[in-house]
Amino acid sequence: MRGQIGQLMQQAQRMQEEMKRAQEEIAKLEVTGSSGGGLVSVTMNGAHEVRRVQIDRKLFADDPEMAEDLVAAAINDAVNKVAEVSKNKLGGVTSGLNLPPGFKMPF
Repeated sequence: MRGQIGQLMQQAQRMQEEMKRAQEEIAKLEVTGSSGGGLVSVTMNGAHEVRRVQIDRKLFADDPEMAEDLVAAAINDAVNKVAEVSKNKLGGVTSGLNLPPGFKMPF
């Protein structure tokens, strides 16, 4: 019984280390979301900090309200990309635990 608990503790410690490593990798990554067929692009890091916004200058003159909508859409696209990468990286860490489908870790 003690051996099983010891193994479980070691497995939990390894998973915690892998989780920390994956979270550090995610924080460093950059993704680019875009909208309007590339008229607007937003580069964001894994911590959801916007690093760069690029907007086709003609868009402001032609339709400033559309420019605002496209900026929002590009940000949302970048957020979704960060979420997808996070899900893939963190999901790999917990894959060996045989957790029930849909179970979410508390972190």
